[in-house]
Amino acid sequence: MGVLNVTPDSFSDGGQFISTDDAISQADVMVAENVDWIDVGGESTRPGAAAVSTDEEISRVVPVIRAIRAKYPKQKISIDSSKPEVMEAAILAGATMINDVNALQAEGSVEVAVKHDVKVCLMHKKGTPQTMQDNPEYEDVVQEVLDFFAQRVEACLAYGMDADRIILDPGIGFGKSLEHNLQLLSNTATFKQMGFPILIGVSRKSMFGELLGRAVKDRLAGSLAVAQFTYLQGADYFRVHDVAATRDTLKTSQALIGKTNE
Repeated sequence: MGVLNVTPDSFSDGGQFISTDDAISQADVMVAENVDWIDVGGESTRPGAAAVSTDEEISRVVPVIRAIRAKYPKQKISIDSSKPEVMEAAILAGATMINDVNALQAEGSVEVAVKHDVKVCLMHKKGTPQTMQDNPEYEDVVQEVLDFFAQRVEACLAYGMDADRIILDPGIGFGKSLEHNLQLLSNTATFKQMGFPILIGVSRKSMFGELLGRAVKDRLAGSLAVAQFTYLQGADYFRVHDVAATRDTLKTSQALIGKTNE
């Protein structure tokens, strides 16, 4: 899943793809690198990010999604949003997955997903982007995330969502310390036991700055190490900035364990 942020303030690529033309140029790169999903987001969720109005978010993402859909009719596109109005506008423009850091908790979000019968990624986070990294605490981070997933899955199924539409994301860096992140990643196989595909999103995140002392532009090695480690534990989706490098890493992992390329 290739990251395409049409925002001025995302932590890694803020402002680079704010225009539709620049966003499509980046989509061209990812398509050439055999991306599976292009994940379009119009509101930064980095720690400390300011909220964006619904209308502004729609104005950022819809033209990009429409343009990708027109140029690449078969390309799979997801919308990275927590607002039901944005989700619906994006789906009508051509998106077929909702990637929600709020796990469809906003009123009306589950209804939109079920109405349009799209895939959904339910992510765990603690707090809001404005405050989530202010000394986050857990008694047992793995169990608390498992409990959260169980609650959100139950809510979605109760509304009529098909189970095969659900993907789970432990939310690395969203209200977690470095130690919490490492515990969650080390337990990827535990989350997989819930019976749903697992998405891992760690690309270029601040945990690598803390762990390795690397600036954002120098975090590829750490990102690839996590992709390989979690893949070997059963992770299914990888939300990344560096599509080609991640695909090469996972393809090599598949070869080493004798797994055919699916």
